[in-house]
Amino acid sequence: MLRVLIVDDEPLARRRLEILLREQPSVELVGTASDGVGAGRMIAERSPDVVLLDIKMPGLTGLELLDALGEAAPIVVFVTAFDRFALDAFDRAAFDYLLKPVEPARLAASLARAREALAERAAAERVQELEEILHNLRSGPAAGPASAFDREIWVQERGGRVAVPVAAIDWVAAERDYVRIHTGARSFLIRQSIGALAGRLDPTVFVRVHRSSLVRADRIVRIRHAGGRGAVILSTGAEIAVSRRHMGALKAMTVRRPTYSSTTA
Repeated sequence: MLRVLIVDDEPLARRRLEILLREQPSVELVGTASDGVGAGRMIAERSPDVVLLDIKMPGLTGLELLDALGEAAPIVVFVTAFDRFALDAFDRAAFDYLLKPVEPARLAASLARAREALAERAAAERVQELEEILHNLRSGPAAGPASAFDREIWVQERGGRVAVPVAAIDWVAAERDYVRIHTGARSFLIRQSIGALAGRLDPTVFVRVHRSSLVRADRIVRIRHAGGRGAVILSTGAEIAVSRRHMGALKAMTVRRPTYSSTTA
C-alpha cells in the first residue's frame, strides 16, 4: 500500500487529487494539509511514502518545506500550475513535477515510478544489512564480552540509513506507532514501539519517566514535583513530563545525585 499525503492551499485542488487517488490501486490517503507548516507536522507524525506538494502556498512554500525536511523528506512530487519552478524543484531532488490540472494517466505513471523507487530502496537496505552481518561474522569475536544492549540505533534517512550512537541519545518520545529519538539539536523517527526500543537500551542508563517517554539518566539535571505533577529537566534544556506511576523509580535511580527538588512554584 502506497501512503500518500496531499498538500495544497486550494480546497478544490485538494479535492481533485483526492478523487484521482481513489482511482489508483493500492493507494492510501493518509491526510491532507493546506499549508507547509501543517504538512511538516503531518509528515513527521504519519510518515507518508509520497507527498503531492503544491509550490505556491502562503507562509512556507513547497520548496521551503522540502528544504526544511532535508534528508528526512519522503518522495516529493510537486503539483503546481506554474512550470517556471521546475528547475528549482529538481535542483532540490524532487522526484517528479506535475502541472495542474493533473491528468489521471500522468499521476498514475508518477505513483508507479514511486513504487519502483521505494522497492529499490528497500532492496538496497537489505543488501546493506546483509553486508554488515557478513562483515561482523568475518571480523570474528569481539575482544571483550558482548553487550546485551544496543550501542547504536539504525534509522532511515533520505537516500539510506544512518547509525545513531546510543551514547548520543538524550531522550525518546512515543508518537503513535513510532518513536522519536532526540539527540542534541536533531531528532530521528523510527517505526517501533517505545516498549520495544526500551528493551534494546540498558535500563541502568535509561529510565522510563512516562508511558510515552524514556530519558537518559545522566542527562537529568533537575527533577520537579509540584501539585501532583512531575517533570525532569535535561542538560539540553528539554523538559519532559513524569507520570506519578514512574516518579518513585525515577527518584530511586537518581537518589545519589543532588538533583531532586520539590516546589510549589
